[in-house]
Amino acid sequence: MLSLWIGAILLCGYLVSRGFTSPLSTIPGPWYTRFTSLWLKFKEFTANRREYVHQMHKIYGPVVRLGPNEVSFTSLEAIKEIYASGGSGYDKTEYYDLFRQFKTKRGEDPPRKIQHAKADTQQHSKRKRIFAERYAMTNIMKPKPMAAIHERAMTFVSKCAEAGQGSVNVYSLLHCYALDCVTHFMFSPGGLKSLNVAEDFEIMHELTYHNSLQKSLLEYYLPQLSPYFPTFLHPRSAPKANQYVLDMAAQSEHDNHSLMEKLKRKETNLQLLQAAAECKDHMAAGIDTTGDGLCFLMWELSQPHNAMFQRRLHEELIAAPADAPLDSYVYLDAVIREALRCAPPIPMSLPRYVPAGGRDIDGFFVPEHTIVSCQPYSVHRVNESVFPEPGRFNPDRWIDEEGAAERNRLFFSFATGGRGCTGKNLALVEMKTLLREVYSRYRTTVASDMTASMELDDQIISSRPKGQCCKLVFTAVE
Repeated sequence: MLSLWIGAILLCGYLVSRGFTSPLSTIPGPWYTRFTSLWLKFKEFTANRREYVHQMHKIYGPVVRLGPNEVSFTSLEAIKEIYASGGSGYDKTEYYDLFRQFKTKRGEDPPRKIQHAKADTQQHSKRKRIFAERYAMTNIMKPKPMAAIHERAMTFVSKCAEAGQGSVNVYSLLHCYALDCVTHFMFSPGGLKSLNVAEDFEIMHELTYHNSLQKSLLEYYLPQLSPYFPTFLHPRSAPKANQYVLDMAAQSEHDNHSLMEKLKRKETNLQLLQAAAECKDHMAAGIDTTGDGLCFLMWELSQPHNAMFQRRLHEELIAAPADAPLDSYVYLDAVIREALRCAPPIPMSLPRYVPAGGRDIDGFFVPEHTIVSCQPYSVHRVNESVFPEPGRFNPDRWIDEEGAAERNRLFFSFATGGRGCTGKNLALVEMKTLLREVYSRYRTTVASDMTASMELDDQIISSRPKGQCCKLVFTAVE
């Protein structure tokens, strides 16, 4: 009994000593973060990490200690250091293993890691070069991929027109649109048509209507035990989506602009299952980021107090020539940027390990192997000198030339640097195409049975409306 007491006292002494002698002890943060990360983990399990971290930044400033070995930042200097010019040595943490595709059962070969889950920076850079040409704007804007995106946008418009003056659950339709677009881009001439084909809709539903945050985190924090978890503790599976991707990857012919055509080239050195895993990742990421981003944007435009923004957007769209290029719509771009600022498609923190030798970040020395991160949600909201009234949806802020350079530098929705979002260009083209077709024809308003504000839940991939339902009414504009 005495030995137990002595052991407990020694352990407490060690924790207290570590908390006050650590190089991180000078970084602001709640007192308990010196000794434990349990409260942070609790916030993650209850889907409240994003808001918790944001509140910590509002209290303590641009640098906050989140745990004994974790620090969060919101400054431009930190973003540059961790993710851009100074961040070449900051490897991703094991957190990104959550995004592995085609996970295997116990005893089978280990799963293939997807590109954005690769921890080592050199491996990641090599893999990302494979995608650079395919996701370049010059490839996306080719006639065939643009025709597929436009056709899907017009199908979305026709679905809304069928409702007449009834409400439309745009959350569901927007995720169908996003899924159809990204699969056409990857597998052309193949691709899903979930907007009007019931079997394809089931794949969208399988990928979108789930909540497996806690189960995924259990695997992350208890990797040694996860193979022994009962079935109900494992994250949701997606057998229909998996089979679809495997079938499409196995096809012999793909269009020259498609992602799969590139991945199957000999020089990529990818096995078929690895290529399929990459596409499955892009499919899952594409449906969430574009679908959720468009949903938030259309909801905000439909609010009564934002009617002037919607009216201004409509005026720009109908005044432009029918063949006007997408990048010529100034206000359309402002509306999209503001929606992405308010509700970033990547709402989570983006954790990295500090390289060997440690680094000075935003005025603090941070030792090697410390987890450091920035989250877009806070970067866009705590820097009020750059984004006044940060909680307000206001596209006009992007039209004002004063302060434009600083706003653009702090725009972190797709991350930045060599590890920024690979599909950024595709997502923006999809968003611009759909919004142009909708708001040149219709005025949208909130359905009477919807609440007055959109409640957002913190998810691993993106923010979603409460109940995954967002009903709008579409009224034709003469």
